[in-house]
Amino acid sequence: MVQLIGALFGIVLLQLLTPQDYGKIAMLMVFANLASTLQESGFTAALCNLRNPSDNDYNAVFWFNIGISALLYLVLYACAPLIARFYNDPDLLPLSRYLFLGFFISSWGTVQRAYLFIHLMNRESCIIAITSLIVSGLVGVGMAWCKMAYWGLATQQILFITVVALMNWCYSPWRPSLHIDFRPAWRMFGFSWKLLLTNIVNNLSSNAFGFLLGKFYGDYSAGVYGTARKWNDMGSNTINGMLTGVAQPVLSQVREDSDRYRQVFRKMLRFVSFVSFPCLLGIGLIAREFLLLIAGPKWEESAGLLSLICIYGAIFPLLTLYSQMTISQGRSQINMWCTLVQSTLILVGLVLMRPYGVYAMVGCFIFINVVWLFVWQYFAWRLIGLRLFSALSDVLPFLLVSIIAMVITWWITRPIENLWLLLCSKVVLAFALYLGFMWMCRARILRESWGYLIHHKV
Repeated sequence: MVQLIGALFGIVLLQLLTPQDYGKIAMLMVFANLASTLQESGFTAALCNLRNPSDNDYNAVFWFNIGISALLYLVLYACAPLIARFYNDPDLLPLSRYLFLGFFISSWGTVQRAYLFIHLMNRESCIIAITSLIVSGLVGVGMAWCKMAYWGLATQQILFITVVALMNWCYSPWRPSLHIDFRPAWRMFGFSWKLLLTNIVNNLSSNAFGFLLGKFYGDYSAGVYGTARKWNDMGSNTINGMLTGVAQPVLSQVREDSDRYRQVFRKMLRFVSFVSFPCLLGIGLIAREFLLLIAGPKWEESAGLLSLICIYGAIFPLLTLYSQMTISQGRSQINMWCTLVQSTLILVGLVLMRPYGVYAMVGCFIFINVVWLFVWQYFAWRLIGLRLFSALSDVLPFLLVSIIAMVITWWITRPIENLWLLLCSKVVLAFALYLGFMWMCRARILRESWGYLIHHKV
């Protein structure tokens, strides 16, 4: 529902705004996300890994986050002229100072969000996400309709963060006190600093495209890529959201029983593969028709990039699951070093591929992420005894069936010229082929998922 609502607002905004509008926001996100990571400092995961977090633990993290975020906002406020000069775009001076308010506002709800996460309050988190998305989306579309361009996108982000923070307070029973003792935060920092460094490097590599494209190719190219990445992320984050909401708490609960842990992890691996491959490869299959129909020819350049990026989107939930596995095992140092090396390779690869254009950069990005799946698998074997053959037997059948279904769909629908008919035919045919192949192969995860939906229908 969250991704569907986001997609509806995204379609309207694509029609009202230009690639340059999206590009200005994309160029600033590397700074905003970096500051947000520093503000959170890995304490959400650190609190989750405590057996029974105390009120003092929550309180220390709460005031630490607010203090750090206030300091970071002042630093970035002062650096705004340098950022605008770096990109040679004076519009970024006031825009950056406005957009950077988001991570400071977010700091007031970080601990409340951690409380909901630890206690698996996913229903409440879902209500928060949907409400925040609707409120911020309506305001963002209204401002874009009034020709306020990129200011509407910035306001949409800030308002989303604000409503999330307020609703986290409504649903979380925990409240801070003025008895401030930072000693619990410093004790947790021994665990969280590794996650902090990991998240910093992750954010740098994730936002490197917007940074490099904005600097060397301008806001148009940054906007074209950013739009393609946005629609890919909508698909992969739908699956990733289902995963991250339960993976670490559930895996942490069974980590004392190695056999049980391995069974749970493999079942998650199968489910993620069962959903992720057909959904993301399917988005890549319909990318051109979809963007032309919803936004017009001005976004056609994003379609080719979207088809390519969806390869990464298909494996991203798998990368996340492996990462969650190392954290739930209390081995945040492995997660840190593995992510650090991977992100460093990505950054170096993007810089080296920059002279060859955006497609070469995206291809390098995908190649490194695919290779790194095998690095994560090595650590899964070391930590939980999951052999490569077992992991491949869980993943490859869904990948192969998805590829076969997409290739057959593409081949059959080639003669269709009407875009609406082509889009609908691809969606229906690919969906039917994938489920049909899964049914003929007697895929256990299909029967389990169907049984769960029928049993829990309202």
